[in-house]
Amino acid sequence: MTNTDRLPTTTLGRGGPTIGRIGLGLAALGRPGYINVGHADDVGEDRSVEGMRRRAHRVLDLAVALGITYVDAARSYGRAEAFLSDWSPSAPVTIGSKWGYTYTADWQVEADVHEVKDHSLATFERQRAETDALLGDRLGLYQVHSATLDSGILEDEAVLDALRAEPVTVGLSVSGPGQADTIRRALAIPGSPFRCVQATWNVLEPSAGPALAEAHDAGWGVIVKEALANGRLTARGDHALRGPASSDALAIAAVLAQPFVDVVLSGAATEAHLRSNVGAVEVDPDDLPTVTPEDPAAYWNRRSALDWT
Repeated sequence: MTNTDRLPTTTLGRGGPTIGRIGLGLAALGRPGYINVGHADDVGEDRSVEGMRRRAHRVLDLAVALGITYVDAARSYGRAEAFLSDWSPSAPVTIGSKWGYTYTADWQVEADVHEVKDHSLATFERQRAETDALLGDRLGLYQVHSATLDSGILEDEAVLDALRAEPVTVGLSVSGPGQADTIRRALAIPGSPFRCVQATWNVLEPSAGPALAEAHDAGWGVIVKEALANGRLTARGDHALRGPASSDALAIAAVLAQPFVDVVLSGAATEAHLRSNVGAVEVDPDDLPTVTPEDPAAYWNRRSALDWT
């Protein structure tokens, strides 16, 4: 049974595309290693490029069958953009990607460094050309990957002018305990090129909520990533939720219940997990469990200590 008829839709920001409120992120599907709890069990022994391509295409096909119409990639997600380039969806899909990190693991899970951050104009120009070569006019949203105040990108007029010239919608993703400050700085840029923000919000780390509400009120699209706290809020994590649905569905339902959220990303690496994630749309907000948030600094320290598997 498909979910197409009951997956709610939304407009991604003022004047943006109409898409399903649950999207699919490819961070765990585009490369052999990731920091989600249990990722190694999900992908199994076949982590070859072709094995991961087949897996990604199966999950993408199911996503479309379930009514998902937004897919999130990045230059640093291994071969995620390449997997999208040779995938033919059975229904229209909006694709977003990101620049600012370069994948350096060479398809090795045990690599010392998996990605390197650089928000320079040279990196933007190189990665934008790489994305264009793979996705072309299929790209609908292009975002700065993990913008922070200390990266300097929000004061770099050369980069901001390049983003202003973009023919597609421009956004930024944020991370770390200073997400709210980064969002507010981006909102305050005169003639800001940004019309969308992607941030971490979950029941353990909700500190960006007020700033995301401000972005939403300004007409920006709001996309939430890491709703499951990199697997900590799943049944195999250290903060599994209890209620009338699976732990992951409850965690995603908690995000969907926030009035400032347009889209929440599923980071599923298996078809079974994707089906479970989409079950969030059937959860009554009144049935959501109460969770005590963690201190933001402690939360992000915990996240940075997760192993790539």
